[in-house]
Amino acid sequence: MTSSSKLLDQGVDAFASLPGIGRKTALRLALHMLRQPKGEVDHFSESIKRMRTDTQFCKRCHNISETDLCQICTNKKRSENKTICVVEDMRDIMAIENTQQYFGNYHVLGGHISPIDGIGPTDLNIDSLVKRVEAESIEEVIFALNSTMEGDTTSFYIYRRLMTFDIKTSSIARGIPVGDELEYADEITLGRSLLHRIPFDGTL
Repeated sequence: MTSSSKLLDQGVDAFASLPGIGRKTALRLALHMLRQPKGEVDHFSESIKRMRTDTQFCKRCHNISETDLCQICTNKKRSENKTICVVEDMRDIMAIENTQQYFGNYHVLGGHISPIDGIGPTDLNIDSLVKRVEAESIEEVIFALNSTMEGDTTSFYIYRRLMTFDIKTSSIARGIPVGDELEYADEITLGRSLLHRIPFDGTL
């Protein structure tokens, strides 16, 4: 799909390089940008540029930040909390924060152990997690990794690394999502739902 303008083609190529964006969608986005006032386009491009150049990883938890420490780590109430929730990437932090049910600290691993993909423990932020547990006198580590073989393997590896510490380790409950029908649940989810069942108190 080429146009009469090489510059437009380059714009389409740029949008199409983004994950999940096909050529048709990229063309619509490029044409949309052409119709916008120059000031808005400049603001858009400057925002993308600043996002790339001015953001960094938090030196404590490896979350995205604009300073050495992210906003969560600089929150005094949270820094005094002795719980760390271990996640794979910052998108998981966003999801958990949206629940407004957790008020502790985080630690971003940057992925999961996957020998097939050539990702081992040393490629993840595991050593820094172990150092945090020791230095910050952490009382509990919560594993909030994806419910996959790789996620479970990573949790087990970290658990083994933390066995020498007198801390509590836990994992988020895995069950049937609200609104889903039992017959459509996969076997692993259903099995774990039964394994981690809770008393029925007769209330809705």
